[in-house]
Amino acid sequence: MDFSSKKAVQRQLAGEGLRPKKGLGQNFLTDESVLFDIVSAAELTKDSCVLEIGPGMGVLTRELAKKAGSVVAVELDTTILPVLEKNLSEFNNVTIINQDILKVDLDKLFDDHFGDRSVKVIANLPYYITTPIIMKLLEHHRITSIVVMIQREVARRLSAKAGSKDFGAITLAVDYRAVAEPVRDVPPEAFMPAPKVWSSVIRLSLREEPPVTVLNEKHFFDLVKGAFSQRRKTFVNSVGSYGALETNKEAVKAILEKLNIPETIRGEALDIEAYAKISNEMVKMQKQSG
Repeated sequence: MDFSSKKAVQRQLAGEGLRPKKGLGQNFLTDESVLFDIVSAAELTKDSCVLEIGPGMGVLTRELAKKAGSVVAVELDTTILPVLEKNLSEFNNVTIINQDILKVDLDKLFDDHFGDRSVKVIANLPYYITTPIIMKLLEHHRITSIVVMIQREVARRLSAKAGSKDFGAITLAVDYRAVAEPVRDVPPEAFMPAPKVWSSVIRLSLREEPPVTVLNEKHFFDLVKGAFSQRRKTFVNSVGSYGALETNKEAVKAILEKLNIPETIRGEALDIEAYAKISNEMVKMQKQSG
């Protein structure tokens, strides 16, 4: 039976009196080659435990169920559940949960469905909530890899290098937790309805340990946020006026001078190692003054 073609998607939606919901960012994938590339990037085995976010009509879920041992699919849209359940009826290793992934207690979900085993996450994320979902996933110790399809512009930010225009706070946050690897770009015509922008599939392999040592993780992330809070300004001006850091421009200048970093540098020109060094120096300075 055909599940993934545009005609199949339209036929199934029409059968339930449904249309794609723009407010939920619903763009249904209809290109089989993308499905297979996503599954391949996930490197699934019969022992794999998979959390799928936003299964929609279950076209990708079917392919995951064929390869993995257990799949939990979290879908927010109640109205599409009849189609999803029908398309997955032949699989006994799939559990559908009708919830908002941002409100789900992942620890409980994993304990209930996967025991103490590690988890792989696969998702076709709505553009408007990509960042909060990824950040939630990156902070979970049970997850070993994340394969997501997201807006191409965002994917480039996740894997950008210091000095590039795409490099930003999200780049550093991801780099601290994971290794980002682009998988492939996906054109608008691979979806129904077609979005206005290209998408990309990216794989995030979570690190066992961060690539840098920081004295205070919260301070490190506050520093990153501060550095990109005013992108057009220099690092000194952005960080020196960022309230959460409780510092000033002169103190920031002194630290940059100590580390042989030009005071005219901008946040996007500094790599994760530089951020760690600056954060550690700031923490030491605050302890000495306090």
